[in-house]
Amino acid sequence: MSFEIRAETIEDRAGIRDLCDLAFECTDEGRLVDRLRDAGLVIASLVAVEKDAIIGHILFSDLPIETGDSPIRGAALAPMAVRPDRQNRGIGGALVREGLTVCEAQGIAVVVVLGHPAYYPRFGFSAATAERLAAPFAGEAFMGLELFPGVLDNVTGVVRYPAAFELDADGPPKVPDPV
Repeated sequence: MSFEIRAETIEDRAGIRDLCDLAFECTDEGRLVDRLRDAGLVIASLVAVEKDAIIGHILFSDLPIETGDSPIRGAALAPMAVRPDRQNRGIGGALVREGLTVCEAQGIAVVVVLGHPAYYPRFGFSAATAERLAAPFAGEAFMGLELFPGVLDNVTGVVRYPAAFELDADGPPKVPDPV
């Protein structure tokens, strides 16, 4: 299978929403992408395309980390989706790696994700890194990655998700299966 990864275009938006609805079996993630885009919080929105069809998508959005000193530039990785019939073929991994490269080039120091704890550590994410951050999430599914190693050394920070995430009062979102 041959696919390319590129930045989303306006023409991709309906396809991204459809992909998220299919991959997550609900409309929450597709609406999240739209809300983050509408709020102007998107750092990187990438698609994996095969023969002009969107088979994967990943979004990184602005998520500053408040500290006692100055804020640290952070990003949230959410959501990532791959068509169910294309999963376990390296598409998700390629999207994560390319997205992290884009974030680093834009000066993002830390990326956090609420994701499958058996999947994201292969990219350097860890729950131990995220433990330094006060957030609405905790546990092994809430992970962080320093793109600039040591940026969180001796730092305690607070992550405040923007209203676009509309966190559910009944608990954190479902952690998707790894792709």
